[in-house]
Amino acid sequence: MLWMICYDITDNRRRHRVEKALLGRGERVQKSIFECHLRTRERKSLEQKLIRLIDSEEDNLRFYRLCEKDRRRIKICGQGERTEDWNYLLI
Repeated sequence: MLWMICYDITDNRRRHRVEKALLGRGERVQKSIFECHLRTRERKSLEQKLIRLIDSEEDNLRFYRLCEKDRRRIKICGQGERTEDWNYLLI
């Protein structure tokens, strides 16, 4: 399943920790937006980890589930490419 994970984190230290946790888990498509192909267990684990890293009084963390229909409707203007799930990509 494709998940879009977005964040707005006020503290540089917390923001870098969240970025580090997301790097390698998905594709960074903007400075504070990652697209991640995650199974349910992986998403739950990542969500729990990220929640522990943020300050819920100051920061904003969002998870958007994108179904295949939504993924096909992603419109990219300017630089960037559609995020592919390399685990299931056929060539």
